[in-house]
Amino acid sequence: MVSPIVIIPARMGATRLPNKPLADIGGRPMIVRVLEQAQNADIGPVVIACDDERIMSAVNDHGGHAVMTRFDHVSGSDRIHEAVNIVDPDGKHDVVLNLQGDVPLIDPAAIRAAFAPLDITDVDIGTIMTEFPSPEFITDPSFVKAVTTPNGEGHHRALYFTRATAPSGDGPYYWHIGVYAYRRKALARFVELPASPLETREKLEQLRALEAGMRIDVSLIDSAPMDVNTAADLERARAAYNTRTTG
Repeated sequence: MVSPIVIIPARMGATRLPNKPLADIGGRPMIVRVLEQAQNADIGPVVIACDDERIMSAVNDHGGHAVMTRFDHVSGSDRIHEAVNIVDPDGKHDVVLNLQGDVPLIDPAAIRAAFAPLDITDVDIGTIMTEFPSPEFITDPSFVKAVTTPNGEGHHRALYFTRATAPSGDGPYYWHIGVYAYRRKALARFVELPASPLETREKLEQLRALEAGMRIDVSLIDSAPMDVNTAADLERARAAYNTRTTG
């Protein structure tokens, strides 16, 4: 039996959308909307790992649980590792799900899908992907491709992640979505590893795990969640939220 915890890293330093975690969506801060979706996934307690008192106050004001972490973490993985050791120093929770704080409309089923590959005991990290909705995105390096093979257990085993267009030949292309479920021991190992050559070259943190021989398996979901990185993204998220609540 596993005992998961969901940790959502949130920082105020986004350059393209200042104060992003506090951006209003339907009358609540975006970080609170992500918190609500994580709670709806119902896989374990949810904690916000933040670097600013304003985020902590917003979460606490809406009944959530937030912890303060260092402001100088270089990645969300480092931040959630610090946070889980703050809230669970005794190691009760043996799986840590890292959910990005800028996906306010993520389907709770997608969160559960990232956790599902850990049913296989040899899997260190679970994550999610979807088929590309439009061909023009396949050649765009900002959309990360997952190169995988079916694992025989209803999911896929990750062989590589790349910004290039891969693999060649006929068949689907899969868009990787950065939601990760780590076994606690795998997370502790991962954050201690130095940046790897392919990670540095592709600028993809998950390649560090693959290069170290860690196993990542991937669930295929129907569509990608809308992430919010710019003011235009925020307006789309607000419109989508309003449609969902009034439609």
